[in-house]
Amino acid sequence: MTHISTRDQTQLYVKDWGSGRPVILIHGWPLSADTWDDVAVGLAEAGLRVIAYDRRGFGRSAQPWRGYDYNTLSDDLADVIQATEARDAVLVGFSMGGGEVARYMSRHNGAHVSQAALVASVVPFMLRTDDNRLGVDQAVFDGMAAAMKNDRAKFFTGFFQSFYGQGVLNHAVSDEVVEWSHRLAMMAGLKPTLACAQAFASTDFRPDLPLFRVPTLLIHGTADKIVPIDATARRAAEQIAGATLIEYDGGPHGLLATHKTRVLADLLDFIVR
Repeated sequence: MTHISTRDQTQLYVKDWGSGRPVILIHGWPLSADTWDDVAVGLAEAGLRVIAYDRRGFGRSAQPWRGYDYNTLSDDLADVIQATEARDAVLVGFSMGGGEVARYMSRHNGAHVSQAALVASVVPFMLRTDDNRLGVDQAVFDGMAAAMKNDRAKFFTGFFQSFYGQGVLNHAVSDEVVEWSHRLAMMAGLKPTLACAQAFASTDFRPDLPLFRVPTLLIHGTADKIVPIDATARRAAEQIAGATLIEYDGGPHGLLATHKTRVLADLLDFIVR
């Protein structure tokens, strides 16, 4: 199986590696399932079945005009679970992908899921409001949208420097990883890129958190400049019953590359313990 068709007939590209208990990996914005590959290989080699798919609008999946809200995206996840017949599954969402996990747990009652993990996730709420003072100002997201509309390729050059915590004296990843990420981002359509940015910036997942009724792991870098930990993982850990938060001291947003060995080890410890 290379592609599955969702309930609205959108074609999603799906990888299905290994055998055993299924682990479904949901990628971040503005990338594709390929960014999970290092972790995915390790999980499969440890005796797990790894399912990773490109979100609609990104990577090798179709780019419809509509469907970039989290209700539709969680329905896409439900359709992947149904098509792959995944049962007793572990959901793992990175960055924007954490939102799909949260909305799936509420909208689909966590069907067929026995564990969940959120890595550098946008959950529970990114936007600063009167009752969410630790969030990010709307002006920041407006600036991102304007920059992408003006020159998306240039915007992503600076974005991925922050994504991986790159600096003059600090190179957490190679220049080639940054360039590869840029290429993946440019595979997405402009419409889904903008629409998904709006979705993760403005969707309030706080009402979804009580519906996490399975063991839940949170992993987040303390130096994340893209998804600040104070507004996200630390709040989610307080609001998801029994959740475990592992903080990576000094870790940036792009943990799947900068801390891939540790992420794999922490996920395996969580899943197979």
